[in-house]
Amino acid sequence: MATADARERLRERPIGATILLTIVGYTLVIGTFVADVPIYPDLTNAQVNLFTHAIAVINAVTTVFLVAGWYWIRAGDVDKHRAAMTGAFATILLFLVVYLIRVGGGGTKEFVGPSPEYELYLAMLAIHIVLSIIAVPVVLYALILGLTHSPSELRETIHARVGRIAAGSWILSLVLGIVTYLMLNHIYGYEFAMLVPLL
Repeated sequence: MATADARERLRERPIGATILLTIVGYTLVIGTFVADVPIYPDLTNAQVNLFTHAIAVINAVTTVFLVAGWYWIRAGDVDKHRAAMTGAFATILLFLVVYLIRVGGGGTKEFVGPSPEYELYLAMLAIHIVLSIIAVPVVLYALILGLTHSPSELRETIHARVGRIAAGSWILSLVLGIVTYLMLNHIYGYEFAMLVPLL
């Protein structure tokens, strides 16, 4: 009964739910970067590396889910599309947990490489971050619509249009994240830099 009530509330107020969940997500990430929140374990450099590699794997899996979901909806297979997109959301939640633990517990890595490549790395990283920020509310809105409406009801919503924007920006962000991961960790080099809280 409670699940049905929650679903109905989401169905009736998808924009409000999207705004609330977006604020919660942004608060978690920004709070981890700017405040010394004592909930994260201190990580060694080896553990930071392990979390970094795990993040890249999670991003790759999420990208596969998204591309498969895009393919399946274009092929008219709504059930597989829904499963793939739900899987992508589940893996991105896992990403968020791993990312927050890594940043909150171990600092960051800084790119070490020649100047033109460093500028390319920074440009791709900036686009990745901006797209990640933009994608959050769009992805949440598309997901809420998709989970609270039947396929026939979705035709009467903007789910398809929002979903294209969400998937496109999300895929590009993930791919750029993977490319910058490869540049930082496997092609060029890095040095560890501790995150200094602003508060």
